[in-house]
Amino acid sequence: MSQALAYAAQSPTSPLAPFTIERRAPGQTDVVIDILHCGVCHSDLHTARGEWAGVNFPAVPGHEIVGRVTAVGSLVSKFKVGDTVGVGCMVDSCQHCRPCADGLEQYCDNGFTGTYNGPEQGTGANTYGGYSSQIVVRESFVLKISHDAGSLAAVAPLLCAGITTYSPLRHWKVGPGSKVGVVGLGGLGHMGVKIAAAMGAHVVLFTTSARKREDALRLGAREVVVSTNADEMAAHANSFDFILNTVAVPHDLDAFLVLLKLDGTMTLVGAPASPHPSPGIFNMLLKRRRLAGSAIGGIRETQEMLDFCAKHGIVSDIEPIRMDEINTAYERMLKSDVKYRFVIDMASMEAAR
Repeated sequence: MSQALAYAAQSPTSPLAPFTIERRAPGQTDVVIDILHCGVCHSDLHTARGEWAGVNFPAVPGHEIVGRVTAVGSLVSKFKVGDTVGVGCMVDSCQHCRPCADGLEQYCDNGFTGTYNGPEQGTGANTYGGYSSQIVVRESFVLKISHDAGSLAAVAPLLCAGITTYSPLRHWKVGPGSKVGVVGLGGLGHMGVKIAAAMGAHVVLFTTSARKREDALRLGAREVVVSTNADEMAAHANSFDFILNTVAVPHDLDAFLVLLKLDGTMTLVGAPASPHPSPGIFNMLLKRRRLAGSAIGGIRETQEMLDFCAKHGIVSDIEPIRMDEINTAYERMLKSDVKYRFVIDMASMEAAR
């Protein structure tokens, strides 16, 4: 075992603070990674503040990890010391159920092992995430990063925000000729706009703020609709093939369902702390519309997403922060005061002790 520097929440009411964690000794199929950058996801905040059920404290969040390989087990074949790699929301799964066999580890029948707040397969031990100097991960859950070295900090959010938006766009076959709506322009939404545009879709961004119009167009949207404007919304009735709803607060889903054409789908990827109001059934019955959900992506699809983003020059729009700025960053996240993802420079960890 080895010690790693980390930042942890000791309880739901305590700020994140320096902490030392034990990383397991690497096994034959493990990869040891020194963490260079870690994105800050809203899930981190929910976990650190105990807002989701089942949080084990102390909690070390962070599942948008980019780092460098420093050691590999004797049976590791895909990675070598010095490689630049990524780790996303999962570090393991049962590997024997049908979803795992199909490369859909995120839907593991027995529950995947989260990068933080486990439990670890076999031992049940709590896992600690990327707000730390080092991590040890099984080879099959490590990802290759092919972006250039200068963009690595902005690559980190692809490991959660990128795959969370890429997976449903890919599953529902978004491409040239598709009219796609993206609801919300935050950490998820801005990635949804970029990726859908790169797939060749006509992208329309829905926002409650007219001030986001210029930014949405810069990111790849062809049109911007202020969702509180009834006339702007009505102009798009029955016209969308697919809507990606990234908003993580309860809101009226019917306002968007009526914009779908026959057989259109709206997929929810935002995770509000309380339920959305129930949509009216007739808005789905009369046009055979679908309301769906989607959770991250499997390892194979996550690698596909990273390669797609590298090919198209896609990274996240980020604001780098030091490790000791994390508590302030959380407060700013609650005010939507970030464009569009905080990323921790882990070189600041030593100074933050």
